Amino acid sequence: MTADDEQTGERRSRRRLLKVVGGVTAGVVVLGGVAGGWVYWKLDANITSVDINSALGDNRPAKPVVTPSAGASAASVPLPGEAVNILVLGSDSRSGAENQRLGGGDSEGARSDTAMVFHIDAGGESAQVVSIPRDTLVSRPACPLPDGGQAPAWNGAMFNSAYAVGGPVCAVKTVEAMTGVRMDHYLEIDFAGFAELIDAVGGVTVTLDQAIEDKKSRLSLDAGTHLLDGEQALALARTRYGLPGGSDLARIELQQQLIKALITRITDISLLSDPVELYDVATAVTDSLTTDTGLDSLTELVDLGQSLRALSADSVKTVTLPVVRAPSDPNRVVADEPEARELWESLR
Repeated sequence: MTADDEQTGERRSRRRLLKVVGGVTAGVVVLGGVAGGWVYWKLDANITSVDINSALGDNRPAKPVVTPSAGASAASVPLPGEAVNILVLGSDSRSGAENQRLGGGDSEGARSDTAMVFHIDAGGESAQVVSIPRDTLVSRPACPLPDGGQAPAWNGAMFNSAYAVGGPVCAVKTVEAMTGVRMDHYLEIDFAGFAELIDAVGGVTVTLDQAIEDKKSRLSLDAGTHLLDGEQALALARTRYGLPGGSDLARIELQQQLIKALITRITDISLLSDPVELYDVATAVTDSLTTDTGLDSLTELVDLGQSLRALSADSVKTVTLPVVRAPSDPNRVVADEPEARELWESLR
């Protein structure tokens, strides 16, 4: 497979995922109409939110106002005249008994092992997704803490330490400091929520070219095709030491396969024809989320999902932050300039 073929496949998978998001959120609207206000109240109550705007105040990158492109329909504009940037994190939070059981380690520990900036252009007709390697060394700014204290600034900190030190607020502030781009919204999913979502859709099917035995991720699978439950799927997403050389690149390939399997499963099942299954999936999704206060209601999440449906495969571009090996540590990377700066400037 060529690089162009791989990128085309990724765009197709993202288009399918965006359609799935829109379909599930539209289905929740139908479910709410059938079951009444209790369903909306219950799902709203599941969502955890953080008031990032109040915590960070005005010391942030300015939010540009952009005129929608000519011909953009009103229905395709997520926020009139504005581009939208969303920081999306996958967290290995150990808080709570289920997360601790699935993740191991200290009950208070947490890191952001997956980080993406999702940029929706003004008009909602194109988007760019930028992945930030977790081992990138950055200048982490001083961050306000929930207890009223402040985490000190740190030069040469690992990117994913920002979340560990100060949670969503520090993660957002660090991304804004390194990019110069304002994050309009924040979305986070944790271990337990991911596993619950996999179980809610009845598991996912993956095919492995080789056996995996990884005690750290608690995964033991023979080569071949497997129907994985939520706990097994999470272990597959986390496995590293059971792969040749313990490679992060090999783990990313497994994660991509798992995401495609989840997309396939959701598109194959008919959620709209089964209100109970739809409710289970909607519960799993909302249970797993931490958002900023601008996305902490079902109505706002539905609006976001509907706005994403206007995107086509060719209008979603996926890239990884350009990096090079860090001179100070061969196991870490740093942003490759000026390419990295030019990438972030394209999102402003």
